Amino acid sequence: MDQDFGKLDAILASYRGKKGILIPMLQEVQYALGYLSRDCMRYVAKAMQIPAADIYGVATFYSIFRLKPQGKHIVRICKGTACHVSDADEIKAALVDALKLPKDENTTSDMMFTLVEVACLGCCSLAPVIMIDDMTFGTLVPEAIPDILDRFRF
Repeated sequence: MDQDFGKLDAILASYRGKKGILIPMLQEVQYALGYLSRDCMRYVAKAMQIPAADIYGVATFYSIFRLKPQGKHIVRICKGTACHVSDADEIKAALVDALKLPKDENTTSDMMFTLVEVACLGCCSLAPVIMIDDMTFGTLVPEAIPDILDRFRF
């Protein structure tokens, strides 16, 4: 997926000369482009005269940043203690199978879904739990996963 960096100039101009701007600036850049590719990070580094290593370090450290394009729907699976002891690994396996995710990939080939593991969704009483976009699904069993995903396929 090619990214158009031309739309970044206005964003970057609004941050020039300010301190402590790296995270909010990268968030705005990511919002504009969908994700932070290596080329994008190099462009920002050069335009803002910030070492590329600093930008890459921030983008890879914070989980809010995406380094690859994401799907239309974000599927978050909780890996917190309550979900872990309630067989979240089986739910994840069912998600990977139903989404037909290639090994070491988290986005479907049709760019419909991206699977993301999160530390906690704050729904411990519903463990194991997933969230698709802004909808929460709890007390899951692996067999329920295909039907849940079908609600979002359109």
